[in-house]
Amino acid sequence: MDIFFVSLGCDKNLVDSENMLGILRDNGYRIIDHEEAADIIIINTCCFINDAKQESINTILEMAQYKKTGKLQALIVTGCMAERYKEEILKEIPEVDALLGTASFDAIMGVMKELMDGKKPMRFEDLSRIPKTNAKRVLTSGAFSSYLKIAEGCDKHCTYCIIPKVRGNYRSVPMEDLLKEASYLAEQGVKELILVAQETTLYGKDLYGEKTLPKLLEKLCQIEGIEWIRILYCYPEEITEDLIEVIKREPKICHYLDIPIQHANDRILKMMGRKTSKSDLIHIINQLRTKIPDIVLRTTLITGFPTETEEEHKELLDFVHDMAFERLGVFTYSKEENTPAAQLKPQITAKVKKLRQKELMKQQQSIVFSHTNQLIGRTFDVLIEGRIAEEDHVYIGRTYMDAPQVDGYFFVSSEEELISGSIVKAVVTKAKDYDLVGELVKGEKRNEFTE
Repeated sequence: MDIFFVSLGCDKNLVDSENMLGILRDNGYRIIDHEEAADIIIINTCCFINDAKQESINTILEMAQYKKTGKLQALIVTGCMAERYKEEILKEIPEVDALLGTASFDAIMGVMKELMDGKKPMRFEDLSRIPKTNAKRVLTSGAFSSYLKIAEGCDKHCTYCIIPKVRGNYRSVPMEDLLKEASYLAEQGVKELILVAQETTLYGKDLYGEKTLPKLLEKLCQIEGIEWIRILYCYPEEITEDLIEVIKREPKICHYLDIPIQHANDRILKMMGRKTSKSDLIHIINQLRTKIPDIVLRTTLITGFPTETEEEHKELLDFVHDMAFERLGVFTYSKEENTPAAQLKPQITAKVKKLRQKELMKQQQSIVFSHTNQLIGRTFDVLIEGRIAEEDHVYIGRTYMDAPQVDGYFFVSSEEELISGSIVKAVVTKAKDYDLVGELVKGEKRNEFTE
């Protein structure tokens, strides 16, 4: 049977989708890229914020139409929205034939069998487990970069966040399993390994009694074929001296760190349930930049949190100006039912939230443009991802400073052919908004991917 798969939401969700695809492929199902020709459509949903929730609902309704206009026999909904709103989905969208929760993706074949028997299965395993499969992931995120999910769930219980309720408490994936998976990814040609979890910095504490992310990184660095290791979602209060040292010491680890801070005002941070103060944030940021001078820091902020005053917003603007993050994203606060923050008053109006978001991003834009202009004349290693079809001799790639999907690109001009997956040296000749433009430094190819 032909299956069309839709993966929504975050990169952690994408890893689950790739694992499900691997199970289906190993059991003889064919994965296609045209929904109108699918016998079965599977949607792995997200419900982290209202926009993600609406996207999931719209996608389910859109795919359900193929029961009338296509050959669709079964519609399966998995992931966070299935976990959080199972009763509502079954009641409001009768076209849905099966539901799987966030800890149940490895039950996909059992669900398939029940569907073929005419049943309407629901699988919601205990959120204390980690799904496990022997199937090999189907890589969908590009041939040369892939995500390695090192843990599931979260123990932080920030007051605005629903994740612990739909993903469970923090559970680390055993190190031997991660090393096996990373080796498989390297065998598939992956050059860049991107470590993800709801929080990567706490890795291993539940299994080994201490934070063991530095040990995991050291072992991952030994895997042949992996050239870059990038770390996302590092909570600032959990960053240790050992972690900083291993990032500094190991040449494969990108000098790039994603540290979501959400705000800088102490009152708002406390109301968010965050574990850091403004002074804590300044300390860890200065420590990282002192010990790793070329580090690039990415962060995310929430603006318009309930009760946020104009003065507190201005304080956040000043903080962003002073810290000069190289990469930054801003979300407007999303009121999520069954979270403590949803009960706070006053809630900030949508108009004010959008205005504050715009002010923060406008300020960040000037910081980024200043940073990229300072890079003109410098030479960087660039991971080549492809060729620009409409332009001769122009290739697209990324430096260590840019994570896929969220950051910028490096456009490299080269008279000689560059192979996707190769890492080359290129000099920056121009800064174009968030992206860099440059030329190949001839004779300086660092390595090359060959099939």
